[in-house]
Amino acid sequence: MPLAREVVKDLAVEHGACIRPVQLRRTNLDTGEQDTVLVPCGHTLAHVCPSCAERAKTLRSAQCREGWHLEDEPAITPDPATQDQKFWVETRAEAQQLRDQVEAAGQDPADLDELLTELDEEITKTGVRGKVAPDRPARRHRSTRRRQDAPDLPRRKVSPRTVGKTYTAPDGKTFRPSLFVTLTCPSYGRVDADGTPADPGAYDYEQAARDALTFAALFDRFIQNLRRYLGYEVQYFAAIEPQRRLAPHVHLAMRGTVSRAELRRVLAATYHQVWWPDATEVGYDGDELPVWDEGISGYLDPATGEVLPTWDQALDAITDEDQPWHVARFGIRFDAQGVLAGSPDASRCIGYLTKYLTKQVGDCHQADTDAGRAHAARLAETLRYQPCSPTCANWLRYGIQPKNARPSLAPGRCKGKAHDADHLGYAGRRVLVSRKWSGKTLADHRADRKDWLLSTLGVSATDPARYAWEPVAPGDPDHMDHARRLLHVVADRLRWQTALAEARRRAAMSPDGDLSATGKAA
Repeated sequence: MPLAREVVKDLAVEHGACIRPVQLRRTNLDTGEQDTVLVPCGHTLAHVCPSCAERAKTLRSAQCREGWHLEDEPAITPDPATQDQKFWVETRAEAQQLRDQVEAAGQDPADLDELLTELDEEITKTGVRGKVAPDRPARRHRSTRRRQDAPDLPRRKVSPRTVGKTYTAPDGKTFRPSLFVTLTCPSYGRVDADGTPADPGAYDYEQAARDALTFAALFDRFIQNLRRYLGYEVQYFAAIEPQRRLAPHVHLAMRGTVSRAELRRVLAATYHQVWWPDATEVGYDGDELPVWDEGISGYLDPATGEVLPTWDQALDAITDEDQPWHVARFGIRFDAQGVLAGSPDASRCIGYLTKYLTKQVGDCHQADTDAGRAHAARLAETLRYQPCSPTCANWLRYGIQPKNARPSLAPGRCKGKAHDADHLGYAGRRVLVSRKWSGKTLADHRADRKDWLLSTLGVSATDPARYAWEPVAPGDPDHMDHARRLLHVVADRLRWQTALAEARRRAAMSPDGDLSATGKAA
């Protein structure tokens, strides 16, 4: 006999309803009338909420498709500032000048710093992006000389153009192709067909772990080099996923075309250096770990009581003659395919880009053999003790206090998600989209879908300024438990689907009651 709660949950998934709806209280500011609304949780992982994850995947597919083969430059000119926004910025300018004068006079500007923070919050509330005076911590300058083992690239002035080159066929027909590119990590040792190392003892797990930790920064460096080499703002929609060997690789939809020879040259010249302290010799392990001292707010050697070097001291000790903590590079193997707009290849490539977006990185390839499970376990163990950031607790293992050290840190217990087996060392965003890809943000694409639905149903949008929203707490009289919320969303979904089907039927009917050409084609 099926379990009733599971039947309701399965129905919700079948009809595309959220299985973790959030209950909000909506207040009409004009009339004071209150009602409760169930909104989707918006999660992007299928094991948490299949319906919301599928909607997010569909939205990303639409975003990729809309920006891939643009023929005109996207218009992203911001709106002019309002009078309210100008007022708060002027107030912020006066406060900044006063604060700097107080500091120059040798007085404490703490009160004025608090005022500046409050003014920045008010500026943000008015709808201004960014900060008028962003915090820029002091940067540690090192030599920018290129490595001798990396070829040089010619640097061209980057023009604001984003649209690719147009080609003309012998018959006079013009077309503007784009590219689908796949970049991978280098080899760490020979692997079998299932992605497991042929010789686990010779497989370089340390390099594999560090490459995964720095993969996002390496991809950014590749895009910078590609734009400088080609001389225009190359636009991309990229998705990160693991190979069967559990190393990250990136699928890249790129507007315009680049020859394979040029891609090969840019890849050979791309690298990312990480100048962190040396982490090859383990200084503290097991029960002999550095201890926290409240008096100095730092860690001490458990045997000698000496204060461990701070993060800044460890960086100061690095000289230009030292080797970087890690140098990340792409592998020599890559794939590039030309794709035309509207072709079956375009749909197939978009499917590749969004195939695994509803899964965690570590869940994309499930190990079903002892060798596969041992490979995943050894990689996870290596990542467990690799430093993931300057604030990582694993620096204590190598005798260095992490940046912004605090008590209760222990090597191997860093809370960074890069150490989690679900992420396989990659802690960045799964989808990477350039700013001028489609001329829209993800919220804009979501609003387009909402506008289409409202126009199809013949319903006018409500003014969001008319309502105030607040979450319904469990102790409130109008709070609904999870079972009742599920029943409500299933009923709502059935009603909406019926209304949408009726709207589509009416749209397919001609004025005299017959099916229109569009309806017959559908």
